[in-house]
Amino acid sequence: MSKINIKVGGMSCGHCVKAVEKELTKSGVSGFSVEIGSVILATDDKTSIEKAKNAILEAGYSVLE
Repeated sequence: MSKINIKVGGMSCGHCVKAVEKELTKSGVSGFSVEIGSVILATDDKTSIEKAKNAILEAGYSVLE
């Protein structure tokens, strides 16, 4: 299992972190940690990575590639 770091644009506070955590949980993603500006996933599953990116977008933030 590897750690995937997804850069997130538009996050600036603890509220942003909570909003992303809420969407990730709602989407069924597990094994994550959220910090301002990034989501770290402990997975090799491409489906989980895509779910996480979609959850970030649903929370109102952008995924930076």
